[in-house]
Parts: sequence; structure tokens; C-alpha cells
Amino acid sequence: MQNHGQYTNHLTGETSPYLLQHVHNPVDWYPWGETALTRARTQNKPILLSIGYSACHWCHVMAHESFEDEQVAAVMNELFINIKVDREERPDLDKIYQSAHSLLTQRAGGWPLTVFLTPDQQIPFFAGTYFPRQPRHGLPSFIDLLRHIDKVYREQPDDIAQQNTAVMNALRQLASPATGVRALNATPLDAARNQLARQFDSQHGGFGNAPKFPHPTSLERLLRHWSRSCEAQEDRQARDMLTLTLERMALGGLNDQIGGGFCRYSTDDEWMIPHFEKMLYDNGPLLALYAQAATSFNSALFANTARATAQWVMREMQSPDGGYYSSLDADSEGEEGRFYVWDREEVRALLTEQDYRVFAQRFGLNLPANFEGHWYPHTFATISAIRDKQTLPEQAVQESLSRACETLFLAREKRVRPGRDDKILTAWNGLMIRGMAKAGRLLNEPAYIASAERALDFIQATLWKDYRLLATYKDGKAHLNAYLDDYVFLIDGILELLQARWKSADLDFAIALMEAVLAHFLDENGGFFFTSDDHEQLIQRPKPAHDEAIPSGNGIATQVLLKLGYLLGDSRYLDAAEQSLRSFWGLMSQNAYACTSLLDALEEQLYPGKLIIIRGEGEAVREWQARLNQQPWPQQQVYGIPDDASGLPPGLETKAATDKTLAYVCEGLQCSPPVHNLEDLIPAG
Repeated sequence: MQNHGQYTNHLTGETSPYLLQHVHNPVDWYPWGETALTRARTQNKPILLSIGYSACHWCHVMAHESFEDEQVAAVMNELFINIKVDREERPDLDKIYQSAHSLLTQRAGGWPLTVFLTPDQQIPFFAGTYFPRQPRHGLPSFIDLLRHIDKVYREQPDDIAQQNTAVMNALRQLASPATGVRALNATPLDAARNQLARQFDSQHGGFGNAPKFPHPTSLERLLRHWSRSCEAQEDRQARDMLTLTLERMALGGLNDQIGGGFCRYSTDDEWMIPHFEKMLYDNGPLLALYAQAATSFNSALFANTARATAQWVMREMQSPDGGYYSSLDADSEGEEGRFYVWDREEVRALLTEQDYRVFAQRFGLNLPANFEGHWYPHTFATISAIRDKQTLPEQAVQESLSRACETLFLAREKRVRPGRDDKILTAWNGLMIRGMAKAGRLLNEPAYIASAERALDFIQATLWKDYRLLATYKDGKAHLNAYLDDYVFLIDGILELLQARWKSADLDFAIALMEAVLAHFLDENGGFFFTSDDHEQLIQRPKPAHDEAIPSGNGIATQVLLKLGYLLGDSRYLDAAEQSLRSFWGLMSQNAYACTSLLDALEEQLYPGKLIIIRGEGEAVREWQARLNQQPWPQQQVYGIPDDASGLPPGLETKAATDKTLAYVCEGLQCSPPVHNLEDLIPAG
């Protein structure tokens, strides 16, 4: 972005790379805080709130068109107090004002989010997303919009006050869903499966039309639904919806075929051309899902996809200190996707003749360019089709593809890289710790488990202060009160890591985190608020139930309450989980497919999975775990606790080995006598 001489606004000293990108704009930007809010009140100027994030393409477009423009900036500075927010550091503000945008416009929101607030109460009275510098696409010019908003604010205060009352009433209703009173049952589980089937794209996989998002929470719901159906009559349609989607995403352009890692979404129905930004929060859940599916369906494609994703994470997204970075931009050298696309002659010059023919047929270089005159790799031909056309043995085709991809990867590494948002977010690290630990355990990759350990150690050392979490870290500075997602995603990651290798201190950390959740986030009516009881007071205290790009904090909170409750035998956790499910019963019943994280918890409440605790000598425990990992039912938890483990809570201390390895098997509150023979734990057939 342009540097306007020596001008510097109020964003200096912030940790967000997104905010720092705007520090030399001629706009007099403030971060959200008392300084800006007080100035708005004293000057009686509306607040122009702009919310975005570092990897957001259209955020960059609007910044270049308007926020770097002296004329636009002059109007903004004259009429408004301008506040810039990174939605990744302040998801509380983003959740509130995205909801307000939907109420005001009756449309889905997005980024950049542009909201105009009253100066006294910060209530939104106008909202939109991207606005162009000049009128186009049916949108007014940004300057015209600014002048119109100012005029409305000055001349129609009564109308704004009336609208504000309606908005606040609606926000209160959103934050306080009606408490359900009926007995919990499986109706929402079946409803979600059928709703997903109605939205399913049977040709290309996924749900709905372009832009097409991966929706890992929906896919995990299908995996769990299929797995449970195998106990009675297999739901093959659920299995086929899941596997077709995973296959098409793995083979498509959504998945970086050269370097690994998934992009944010596909701009077409075929998963061919993505929006090229890569987010940690997508890749953590997708890594866990592909590792689970690889073992469940004995799929080499899913296993290889998981490994490529994990290797990308360790190579490009893990800091030297252990924490995981947030995202990679879509753009480099001012162009979207430039880092990832190819010219045909460039590829031909890099590869041998045979390798080029194989690569070209596989990834479409023998077809017209698929992205703005360039080629972006998307799988167009099967290995067997290439084998037949090129008259090569299948092994030779595979070797050619491996050589070609490695050669192109090394060549691509010499290009100007997309920008990386290197702040470390606790919640997103929790998602990736879970993904790396699960992939390491199920795919027998110790390096992935070690990566997850390093990230957890970093979070505990850097973002855990006085028995409370902080939300974000960058350049030696950890700050901002953590949100519900930070706590519960991290607990979920710890529980997965404990299944990969036991460490009693990590269980203690998970318990301390859960105690903080119950102390500071619990709603006495059931469920959890997104912000703590000592958080900054905002116009709404969100209580999110629906899954978005990441799982619902309430869904994961309820899941980990059940997991910890059964593991420790703690009825407080189990009671809080049941109360949470009851409080969201109405939402789950009305909109089941949008609450799949809560539905996973509901399923665990109704049909508790197996909890297996193995005790014995360390090597024997690992052998038993390795065998059980070959039967990775989503509802099953397996903890291997060596006999020399110390500091165990009472419920686990009593589960000890005698003179040989044994396993304790529980389902819910019912436990069987200890099992002394590994084969008795392996299902027949």
C-alpha cells in the first residue's frame, strides 16, 4: 500500500498486521477503544467502523480505492470518527456487527464490513460491505454514500432512534434463544442429515452452488452419522455424500496440488478455482477430517491429502517458537493467485518431455487456460486414463507426477510469496493442535504430534496468565481477553493430543481451562456467552450456536464438557453439557444442519461413545493404542496412560494395571470389567 509521506494515524503500536497495513493511510484511523469512542461522543460524530482481515482480497481493494485516496479520506475525517478493526483479533465486535448488518440489510454480511454507528451507544444505523470509489455494480460511490449517511444522521434523528430500538430488541433476541424444555431426542440428528442431503451437489460434491465452501463441520456430522448407522443399517448415502465431497476437494484447485493446504473457498461448482487465501482455521478441521476419513475408508488419497496439509502447516505456518500463524494472502505482487498459477511454456521448460505430458494431462495444461490466461492445477484426468493414453505403466505415471510436482514446487518457492499474517490466535491454534494431533495419531506420524506439542507449549507459556487466557500474540506482545472459542477449541486440542501421547500436566491445563469457562462464560440458563463476564461491555453479549467458518463455541464447549465429564467422572461437567443442549434445543430443532457441532454433542449425550483407558508398561500401551487407532470410530476415545504416569486425578488413579496391560472400557456412565486381552477390544469382521 502507498505510504503517504510522514503521515501516521493512530494504528501504530497495534499487533494486527491488518491494522498495520493501514497505519499510513490518510484516513485518521483509530483502533477500537475508549479514545475513539470518547472522541465520537464529544464531537457528536457518527463512527465509521471498518472490519476486515489481512488475507481479505476485497478489503485490500477497498483500501486501495478509497482509504489510500486523499479526497475520500478528507471526507471520512471531516464527517466521522473512523475505527479500523481486525475481525480475527476482535471476533466479538465482528459477530455483533455482522448480525446487525443482516438485520439492517436482510442479506448475509462479509468483509470488508462497513458499519455506521451512533456516537453515544455504538448502535448501527447503516451497514454494508464493499463500496467502490466510483459508482458501479449498482453501488453508489463511497464519497456519495458518506455524505448521504451524514445527512441522514443530522436530519433524521427520530427515525434513527426508532430503528435503533428495533435493532437492539432483535440483537437481544438473538443473544437469548428460547430455552427448550422437552426431553432430548435424536430428531435433530436425522433432520440435519436430510437437510444436508437436500443441499448436496451430487455431481461435484459439497453443498449448494458457488461460491462453495468446504464446511468441515457438516462433513464431520456426515462421518459421525454414517459411523453410527453402521451399528444397525449402514447409511450409504451419508457415506457417499462425505466421500465424494472429500475426493473432489482433494483433487480440485481448492487443495493446493503443488504445495498442500486448502484455500478458503471455490469460486465455481467444480472446486477448480479458489479464492487463494489460506486460513489456519480451515486447515485444522480439514486435516483432522481427512486423517479420520483416511483410516475409516482405507483411502490413500485422503491420507496423502492429510499429509500434504500437515507438511504445509509445519513448513509455512508454524513459528520458530511453536505457535501457528494465522493466514496467507490471496495476492502477491498485487495480483490474486499470482504465486500459484503457471504459464504452459514455463512448465514445459522445467520438466522432461514425459513428465510434462503426464502432468499436462493430469492437471489440464492440455486444455484452455482456466484462470485469467494462466493455468492453475486442478485434477482433470485419472491415473488410469493417463496410463492408457500415455501407454505407460501405472507406477511410471505416479513417479512422473511426483517428480513434476516436486520440480514445480521448488521453482515456485523462488517466486515472491503471498503475505503472511503472522499473529498467533489462541482459538485457531486450538483447531490446528487438534488436527495435527489426530493426524499424527491416526497416520502414525510422530512429527505431527511433536508439532502440536510445541504449539500447545507456546500457548501455555505465552498466552496463559493468572489462570486466564489471552486471545492473540505477535512480536512479543500477548493481549486481549480470550473468547469462548479460545478456551474450548484449546481444550479440544489438548484432549486429542492426550490421546496421541499422555502427559498429566496437559490434563491439568485442560481442567483449569474448563474451570475458567464455567466461572466466566456460563449462562445460568444454559450454554455459554462468547465473551467473559469481565469483558468490555458492548451492545450485545453474543451466545452463538450456529457453526460458521469455524465450529460454534457452544457446540465445542458442550462436546468437551462431555468428554472431560466422562473421562474424570465429574457430574458438574455432564450437568452443564446437558443444560447447554436443552438451552439450544429450539435452535437445533429449527435449523439442525446449521448447528452440527451442537448435534455432535447431542449425539454423544444420547449415544455415548466408547471411552477406552489403557494402563500398563509404556511400550505395551503404545502397541494397544496403535491397534485401536486402526478402528478409529469418531465416537471412540482412547487414552493410553503408562503406569509410571504421575499426578493423575482420582478417577483415573483408580484405573491402574496390576501385572500386565489392561483396558477399562466405559460407555457413558457404564463401565465394564477390565479387559486383559487386546483382541477382545477389536470388533469382529
